[in-house]
Amino acid sequence: MIEELLPDTAVSVEAFGHDDAGHLPLYPEEEAIVARAVAKRRREFTVVRSCARRAMEKLGVPPQAVLTGERGAPRWPDGLTGSMTHCEAYCAAALVRLTDLASLGIDAEPDGPLPDGVLESIALPAETARLRGLDEARPGLPWDRLLFSAKESVYKAWFPLTGKWLDFSEADIEISVDPADVRRGTLRAALLVAGPTVGGRRLTHFTGQWSARNGLVTTAITVPHT
Repeated sequence: MIEELLPDTAVSVEAFGHDDAGHLPLYPEEEAIVARAVAKRRREFTVVRSCARRAMEKLGVPPQAVLTGERGAPRWPDGLTGSMTHCEAYCAAALVRLTDLASLGIDAEPDGPLPDGVLESIALPAETARLRGLDEARPGLPWDRLLFSAKESVYKAWFPLTGKWLDFSEADIEISVDPADVRRGTLRAALLVAGPTVGGRRLTHFTGQWSARNGLVTTAITVPHT
């Protein structure tokens, strides 16, 4: 699901369902983070970190704890950057060497409409108008949920580069559909605030890909060095 949205230099590992069998246990310092968490939160935390450690193995990096830093962002081993996501019955982690990408962000959401009132709190007027056009041309896809997921991925790619919050209103996202597959496409996020400097230039937008299948909406944003 996630892997098909990422370049070949990135690796990903995902887990479906509720079966805890086969997942790697938490390190003691990770256990401390969720010591008082409810069962659902503990399971998601455990499974997504198991995915992250298996992704480290795919990159030839010794598995290690993934702790949380500022605003809950994961703290990756030196030389790596990545992103994690979880929703009902699905977890995934994606990693890449910093020599190959400056940053990446992934997100997965259930394939269904957003709860009432959420779209109005996250979407710009131009985005809402584009969603109406997409829904008229290709009804049946959860375009509002896709926009939400894309904004989450944009933020996850943004924060490691800036250390700053990015509001939903500070990125204007255009969703394009693959002519050969209505359930796939690309993303372009225009940054409405000063973007990070990467490779000696100030970024004005991020790009990525999306997919809607198998009951999930998935998005990925990748930030190259040049």
